[in-house]
This record gives sequence, structure tokens and C-alpha cells, in this order.
Amino acid sequence: MNFPLEIDKMSEKVYTMGIIIDEIDLEYKGSIFLMEPPTSNTYVFDPESPTEMARLINQDRAVTQAMGGPLLGITDPSSLHNILDLGSGPGGWALDAALARPEADIEGVDISRTMVSYANARARTQQLPNASFGVMDLTQPLEFPDASFDLVSGRYLFPVLKRDVWSPFLSECTRVLRPGGILRLSESLNFGHTSSAAFNRLGSLIMQAFCQEGYGFSPDGLTFGVDHILPTLVRQQGYQPVQLMAHPIDFTAFSADTYHNVEIIGYQVKPRLIKLGLITSEAFDELLQQTLIDILSETFCGLGYLFTVLGHKPPAS
Repeated sequence: MNFPLEIDKMSEKVYTMGIIIDEIDLEYKGSIFLMEPPTSNTYVFDPESPTEMARLINQDRAVTQAMGGPLLGITDPSSLHNILDLGSGPGGWALDAALARPEADIEGVDISRTMVSYANARARTQQLPNASFGVMDLTQPLEFPDASFDLVSGRYLFPVLKRDVWSPFLSECTRVLRPGGILRLSESLNFGHTSSAAFNRLGSLIMQAFCQEGYGFSPDGLTFGVDHILPTLVRQQGYQPVQLMAHPIDFTAFSADTYHNVEIIGYQVKPRLIKLGLITSEAFDELLQQTLIDILSETFCGLGYLFTVLGHKPPAS
């Protein structure tokens, strides 16, 4: 599927947190920024926020680097001709995959019109005609024919999919995969373990909030609650074999990214934590400030863990 756009050019600088993200020629459908976002959006943050987009751009870069590239774990990348990136955001992973596999067609889908427009613009400026992006709701049936892709990939879907949506979502992934295709999902274990008590406390509150609002399968809110059950859910869809990989992310090596990531997440998650009664506004401000101070400390150390589930759809009999 190609995602054509009616062309209306403008040159735009995207600013957030006082930093220019990029300067690009945006070609977009004239009404794209005026349309209301889908009411079924379940992403925990505002998917149309430029600030959130900036956070995801930095996160994509750091995580792909920490994982060793966009197609780590794929035994034969040359067998991939059609690739689908689910929850593609501003397009970081899909664009890296398009660069790594110029012979393949990469399609990314996301609920955010702003991020889809930005990703398409980046594909043009990076001269990657094999990458395209469109708006799609992952909680609904995917708008692709059966057996369309050799690889279906997704990262950080736990803030998008509530626990009752995972099984039908995986069924849709299986439907659009070709026989012998690969499902590749990478999710975060928790908020990370660090030398900062404030950081760890903030992460604990965020994971509790996710649990209370129906995300993940954690019985106690001590993790994001996807790591322990995802391999089983994938096997239940008939994938064999199912492989697991772990990816440690050294927060110390990405200290600037860690600082801005936590800062942006903090300001976005604050209203949810207060609404759930997990913390007061004043206590949260103190906690976030101490967390950011600790991250900048020379003694700060921390690790986050991303895990990947690789499921192989059986070949046609």
C-alpha cells in the first residue's frame, strides 16, 4: 500500500524545548493538521504533540544504536521485500530499515497525523523512496490485505495497546504476514534501574499508573507487564520457533537523551499521576526536579532493558 498525499508545500522549522528538531520541506494534505485525531486513540501521551515527537526522535536513535541496528536478529535480511512498522511515530526505525534494505518497501503506520506527515517528509529529504507512512489505528483491524509482508515490526507498543487488545492485535499481525514471515516486537521491561532513588521512585509511579489504567499484564505494577507474557501470546498465535533477545541500554552513555526523555515524560505524565491519587502536584515537582538533578550528577548510573520477541510464522503447507 502506498500512502499518497495531495501536495501543498511549506518550509517549516519544528521547535521543541527550545531546540530545532529539523528544517524540512513538508508536503502534506492541506487539511491534515486541521482534522480531529481519531477518538479511539489509546496512546498514553498526546500523539500530535511536537514535544512528544521530539522525544520519540531521540528515543528511536538511541534505542536503535543500543540494539545494534534496525534489523538485529533477522538471519537473512535479503529475504525481506515488504516490511511493516507498527506505531512508526516520526519514522526513525522505518527510515533506518529503508536505508539498510534499499531493495525492500517499508511502510509505517501510526495514529498521529503530525508524526506521519513528518516521517513522510523525512523520507523525501533523505531520498528514501522505498519508505512511506500512513495514519492507522492499531487497535482496529489493519487496513492491509492478507499475507502482505515478510516482516511485521513494532517497538514500544505497551503505551498504545491496553491488555484486552493484545490478542486481537497479534491476530492481525499474523493475518498480514506471509507464510514464513517474521513478527518482531520489542518492548521495555520497566522504567530502568539507576543509582537515583528519585528516578526509581518516578519510574515506580509511572508503572503503577500504567497498570491501573489497563496497560500491560503486571499483577502489581512493578513492571510494564508485557515481558513475561508476550512470548506466550505469540506462541498462541501459532508462531514457531519463538526467539527472545535482551538489549541493555546504558543510561549513562546516553545521559543527555535520558535527561530530556525523563523531563518530557515527567511533564506529560504528571496529570495522570495526580488524577490517580498516586502523588500530589507539589511532591511530583520536587521528585522530578531531584530526578533531573541526579541524572546530571557525575555519579549517576543506570540501565534500562528492552527485550525482543521474534516469532516465525510457519510456511504454507
